[in-house]
Amino acid sequence: MSRALTPNVLTPQDLEPNWQWEGRLPAWGPTQVDFERRVDHDRLRRYRLSRTREALRKSSAGSLLLFDVNNIRYVTSTKIGEWERDKMCRFALLTGDDAPHVWDFGSAAVHHRKYSDWLVPDHCHAGVVGMRGTIPPSFGLMKKYAEDIAGLIEDAGMKGMPVGVDYAETAMFEALKEAGLNVVDGQQIMLSAREIKNWDEIQLLTQAASMVDGVYHMIYEELKPGVRENEIVAMSNKLLYEWGSDDVEAINAISGERCNPHPHNFTDRMFRPGDQAFFDILQSYQGYRTCYYRTFNIGKSTPAQVDAYVKAREWIDASIQAIKPGVTTDQVAKLWPKAEEFGFPDELSAFGLQFGHGLGLALHERPIISRAVSLDKPMEIQTGMVFALETYCPASDGYSAARIEEEVVVTDTGCEVISLFPAEELPIANRY
Repeated sequence: MSRALTPNVLTPQDLEPNWQWEGRLPAWGPTQVDFERRVDHDRLRRYRLSRTREALRKSSAGSLLLFDVNNIRYVTSTKIGEWERDKMCRFALLTGDDAPHVWDFGSAAVHHRKYSDWLVPDHCHAGVVGMRGTIPPSFGLMKKYAEDIAGLIEDAGMKGMPVGVDYAETAMFEALKEAGLNVVDGQQIMLSAREIKNWDEIQLLTQAASMVDGVYHMIYEELKPGVRENEIVAMSNKLLYEWGSDDVEAINAISGERCNPHPHNFTDRMFRPGDQAFFDILQSYQGYRTCYYRTFNIGKSTPAQVDAYVKAREWIDASIQAIKPGVTTDQVAKLWPKAEEFGFPDELSAFGLQFGHGLGLALHERPIISRAVSLDKPMEIQTGMVFALETYCPASDGYSAARIEEEVVVTDTGCEVISLFPAEELPIANRY
């Protein structure tokens, strides 16, 4: 039996991240080939499961019960499309060193037994609980599965130990307690597992960023008066899905007088000559996400707009230069201006504007870098973390603003930027 078919038999080697820092981080094509060593999916699966078991061993819990689709994918390497993301219809259980169990929506369980040969077939179950309350607790499904889970935990020798749950419906928490399970916070266990990326995850994140590089070149060519924000969003979605994106989570498109304050959305506003406009592209490739802002001007710019861009660039450059293993997040956050210095009453009102956040199977992983949280509760930056750094600067004209974001991989000596569309100076699209 191959190692892919024995997911409960892992070795210390499976915890090795296998980083290769000697050259530029590669962005391979979206397919596997026989003539280049690209992403090793079996190695990726074993690494993620090994990281989870290691995090579980270091915690007080004996088992993890997972409803967060990112955690389910990390542990079981299963996914049934973006349809599942907000349904709360799938769940997985990891108990000690036993192979993971996964409960799937209807026929997906049959599909995984047939095609996901890294799973134990009889650990692939059909099951559903509440689907965000549309199946009432009175139907008894939550009670049934809570008791089934308690039985599996007892069979694995973990009875009496806490069960880490990432999140669940309120009624499911009650059903688990009634089944005799001591529920604790499992999301922190999972986030600690996910914060260090192996070489395969880094390659997937770099490939995802390369797709956005191409989208920004299209945007640069298309930005002109008469085009609307939503049209740029539509064109970007088309390109990304054609190139292999499995989820375009959101695209911000903000221009003109909408730039300040930042609304975090898009509308049908038409671009006008001299507008400052910024965009954020949030999408995933094989589950691994991007968060990647760029700012443009349309046709021409003013000194106030250029000055805002220069300041945003200076702030982000300072933070990039600070990133290396051993630096703490408070040291990075202190390089950014206080909220009051760029027009906001407090740090929570400005949260997410001078910001850093981990990237992986979720848009926001560890580390989080912000003056709102990092100054008092700093985290250590470690080799293998991948995160985005983003800055925002309002212009003195009262309505324009610049927004820049770079994605970085923490290497053994510093960091490498993987968001490569040029942003050293303010790009002027279709200059007059």
